Amino acid sequence: MKRIAAIVGLSIMAISAPAAAQTVVGDWHGTLDAGGTRLPLAVHIQWSPDDELTGTLDSPSQGVNGMRIDEISRDPGVLAFTVPTVGGSYDGRWDAQAGRWKGEWRQGGTALALDFEAGLLPETEVAAPAPLPQDWAIPGDEAIARLIDERNALRAGQGMVVGVLEADGERIIARGPAGAAAFDGASLFEIGSISKVFTALLLADMANKGEVSLDDPAAKYLPAGHRMPERGGRQITLRNLSQHTSALPRVPDNMPRGDPEDPYADYTEEQLLAFLDGYELTRDIGVQHEYSNLGVGLLGYLLGRAAGKDYETLLAERITGPLGMGDTVVTLRQGAPLVQGHDVYMRPAKPWDLPTLVGAGGIRSNADDMLKFARAVLDPASPIADAVATTLANRFDLGSTAAQQALGWGVSRPGPARELISHSGGTGGYRSTLVLEPSRKRAAVVLMNSAVEPSATDFAMHLLVGSPLARAQPVPPARTEVTLPQAELERVVGRYDFGAGIEFAVTLQGGVLVAQRQGAVTGQLLPLFAEAPLLFFLKAADVRARFTTDDSGIVTGAVLTLGGQELSGTKVAP
Repeated sequence: MKRIAAIVGLSIMAISAPAAAQTVVGDWHGTLDAGGTRLPLAVHIQWSPDDELTGTLDSPSQGVNGMRIDEISRDPGVLAFTVPTVGGSYDGRWDAQAGRWKGEWRQGGTALALDFEAGLLPETEVAAPAPLPQDWAIPGDEAIARLIDERNALRAGQGMVVGVLEADGERIIARGPAGAAAFDGASLFEIGSISKVFTALLLADMANKGEVSLDDPAAKYLPAGHRMPERGGRQITLRNLSQHTSALPRVPDNMPRGDPEDPYADYTEEQLLAFLDGYELTRDIGVQHEYSNLGVGLLGYLLGRAAGKDYETLLAERITGPLGMGDTVVTLRQGAPLVQGHDVYMRPAKPWDLPTLVGAGGIRSNADDMLKFARAVLDPASPIADAVATTLANRFDLGSTAAQQALGWGVSRPGPARELISHSGGTGGYRSTLVLEPSRKRAAVVLMNSAVEPSATDFAMHLLVGSPLARAQPVPPARTEVTLPQAELERVVGRYDFGAGIEFAVTLQGGVLVAQRQGAVTGQLLPLFAEAPLLFFLKAADVRARFTTDDSGIVTGAVLTLGGQELSGTKVAP
């Protein structure tokens, strides 16, 4: 799981355990097993003076206390909520016999079983993590190389490139996959959502020059005849799109997914506009953070319309050209290929193309260029200095000032008088992280050619501030995809109830079988790949679905295998 930036400043509610099983009000605790890493969690829920349920979540081992939770269900016997700060959600049902909530935590396409029982976390689970060392020195080249080798050891085909910037210079430490050409600072990777920082800088530069305003309605830059969703008399602004407060979903629901291994490639401008024309917001604009690839991808599209140029031209004219970042591009130059990426099973993965939502994650780069970029971000006299200042001056509090969303950048404070700005990225076969500590004029970038977690974020944070490294696990066994007749796909279509509030709809969309979580929190569409008749798997996570039948061969249920556990479900609707 992605590490959550520490949040302080909110009081932790200490409420006695509820007397009635059907109410969610009270203190609840449980432990999430995330790939061998145990994360004790606590949830505190109470009624507000205006008769609304409010609550917070603690993750002591990650140094997080008082993180706001939203969308708390008021249905009897249901414990469901979202955690906007990390893009997570929980959905559980009360098990009277067990005396606990039984359900599932979802985050970043991964689903893990999680139970909560009454009471505060035991004292053995609430010890605060050791404070970060104040005099931490970024490790030397040999030490970093050893850490890379340890991370790569269980992942045949994985390579990593690390870039370190300090006041007295910069370093590149690279380890390519065994048996492949050596990686170096020029090796090209997809940087995924780090692209959102570049999109924010384009917005800031255009705002500084009076070409747009941060608070312009996004609708102002749409083609004539199209609309932006509104709610409560409020319009979505360019600022909302960059800060993930637009109330737009993470991805649009009309993506054709013609190629599940390159999910954004077929999404057109016409489909984007059709989605906006018909979408109704489910929450108020500007009041909470909800990470949205759609929102920032839309921002890049609108900035291009405002400037009368395509996104890649804007990027080259205003950022990469002035900074001499010749290898940071959307369209690869001939003879400059990406290093081969790998999926979560360490199988070769396809590059991603985002022709319409490019501003959300369509940039490719290398460690040499990313260090040039980091140096410019830290330099008050650089060509992008004014734009950087604007991105960092505009912030949205994520529950407290210890974690904030700037324009593009995530901002966190790991200790007194310390501030980090960062962003991570992930596509089908790549992971990346850029983190900077402006007060100490240093930065770290980590690029890797696989989607196996833990990946780049914990590595970059460890190098820069000395936080612990996550423990790598063996890569899950790869599944072999086969092609099934259409009739075999159609027979498993339906809704499946797994109890504890876990229900999935399995549908065919454009010839692709997809599953989607239903209930209090609707999940993203997850393509299912056939391993055999009635047996399917996800490529984004180590999850399998085996469909069961009656004696006549009619599908009656399914068994999900995830996180080392099995969940049995019943088909409840065709």
